[in-house]
Amino acid sequence: MPEALKDTVKDQPAVETPVNQPVAKVGKPRSLWSDAWHDLRRNPLFLVSGVLIAILLTMAVAPGLFTSADPRHADLAKHYLQQPNWGSFFREDWFGYDIQGRSIYARVIYGARASIAVAVGVTAIVTALGTVVGMLAGYFGGIWDTILSRITDIFFGVPFILGAMVVLTSFTERHLYVVILALAFLGWTQIARVARGSVLTIKQADYVMAAKALGASTTRILLRHILPNAMAPVIVVATIALGGYISAEATLSFLGIGLAEPTVSWGVDISSGQEQLRNAAFVLIVPSVMVSITVLAFIMLGDAVRNALDPKLR
Repeated sequence: MPEALKDTVKDQPAVETPVNQPVAKVGKPRSLWSDAWHDLRRNPLFLVSGVLIAILLTMAVAPGLFTSADPRHADLAKHYLQQPNWGSFFREDWFGYDIQGRSIYARVIYGARASIAVAVGVTAIVTALGTVVGMLAGYFGGIWDTILSRITDIFFGVPFILGAMVVLTSFTERHLYVVILALAFLGWTQIARVARGSVLTIKQADYVMAAKALGASTTRILLRHILPNAMAPVIVVATIALGGYISAEATLSFLGIGLAEPTVSWGVDISSGQEQLRNAAFVLIVPSVMVSITVLAFIMLGDAVRNALDPKLR
């Protein structure tokens, strides 16, 4: 080596190799559900709707935390259409009294139980039934797909509210479970279609083909591979539909076909308050606003879940 090059090499600082330097760890890849939860926690739409739904669920489960008044107690002599007392928060006279002298505030709190119970019950039934029908039709195809799809089309062609009215009029006593079954009888078709379309796409995936090649049973493929991956669009539709079932229950109760006295329901109060629209509009407005807020909260939640579960919308 020439002397000039040796001097140049000597003048350069020695490069130390970091022997004990920690190696950066690669994070574990997140699944679709953990990634969706990560996005939901940072979505203001989800936070607002989540707070509203948490309050509504608390009202339904433990109404005594919000009021000690009896929603069925009537006092015509003292409280006939008494005006709201806006200066007293969380008291029985906050929203005034109805035509029978009952506290509107107490009835609004206790009315959440019936409306949310109907919505949750119907959503659970239609989600289970629609998922099973759609999954079987999409996975097996052929004659099974034809039969199940045509049955779904028949039920889908019946107007939802009109069909529920026909079913409910055949019962002399319309209890809570009767309304739930009547709405679920016609409400499963949309979820069945969504589940079928999702299964048609997923059953062509490589991991499903690999499971078949390894000799996995049909039950194992459906429950372990197809169902968990097909539930994302079903959950989105079910969450949005839950608010629709609340409005459907209120509509049927308003028409006098759904829940009735002595059951405390927002729809029942709206029906009785329509007669006093000119004299005491608050009797009608308060339960109507509660229905609107509840439906809006579940629709907002459904939109937030859809944005989190659909990678194309991120």
